Amino acid sequence: MTGRPSAARGRAGASGGGRGPRVSRRAALSILAAIVGLVLLVVAARALRELPGVQQFIAENPGETELPQGAPVGLPVWLNATHFLSSLFLLLIIRTGWQVRTTKRPAGHWTRDNSGLVRTKNPPRRITLELWLHLTLDALLVINGIVFLVLAFATGHWVRIVPTTWEVVPNAASALLQYLSLDWPTENGWVNYNSLQQLSYFAIVFVVTPLAIITGLRMSGAWPANAPRLNRAFPLEWARVVHFPVMLVFVAFIVVHVALVLSTGAVRNLNHMYAARDDDSWVGVAVFAGSLVVMAAAWLLARPVLLRPVASLTGKVSR
Repeated sequence: MTGRPSAARGRAGASGGGRGPRVSRRAALSILAAIVGLVLLVVAARALRELPGVQQFIAENPGETELPQGAPVGLPVWLNATHFLSSLFLLLIIRTGWQVRTTKRPAGHWTRDNSGLVRTKNPPRRITLELWLHLTLDALLVINGIVFLVLAFATGHWVRIVPTTWEVVPNAASALLQYLSLDWPTENGWVNYNSLQQLSYFAIVFVVTPLAIITGLRMSGAWPANAPRLNRAFPLEWARVVHFPVMLVFVAFIVVHVALVLSTGAVRNLNHMYAARDDDSWVGVAVFAGSLVVMAAAWLLARPVLLRPVASLTGKVSR
């Protein structure tokens, strides 16, 4: 998820060509360390829950705060749809972002057509086809996010992910302790998220996603080149330093989110998220399975032979 020039990527790839086994060992050690760390956290959390003071803290802060009176109940179809589109775009954004960082021989290049609808004062810049797809998906994610926010504030659903009381902080700590001890808080996402979920969703929507957008924009050709004060205030190097860790935050969130959805009542949760219903039918599972087929198809279809004619609609495509 970065906008480095293709030549720099090529040099980086060439210089690291013989380090595959070392990188694999490092990745294996990182995974092992993460597993050991997680086990230690579980042991520590279970020990803490035996302390009388901690038990009282959990009793006073069960992990959930009440929503304001009149808050909407349930997850509407528009929320299901924007959630699916966000999942699809994020999956492909993470994939193309990794390709931008690691591809040695780009599948092609794209140059903006300044005669089109989108014009900037910056001269057209030749970018890889992988970066073009990455930026296109970024734009689609932004549009989908705007639709979500407009509908959320118009219907009152914003109160489900925006904290309205400081009580959310101790309740989030309580929920985290309960998760880590494997004695999980009661889930009722159809009515209200627990406080840890609420803070997590708030951070993703209002902190992490804007960071990804602004840093990605800073590295793109759409950023004004002739704005010295703005560029000094927000250096390109800062954007590059922040952008990749933001992607890692998205990956971590997705892994934890999916794991909890499937392990805390998968059928009911999938009905909430994919079928806009609160029951134990298999409708949500079926829709979820269909969404996985769509994601897999999008993953497979994002190939140069199909991307070139689409990219040529907005610019010049070359080898």
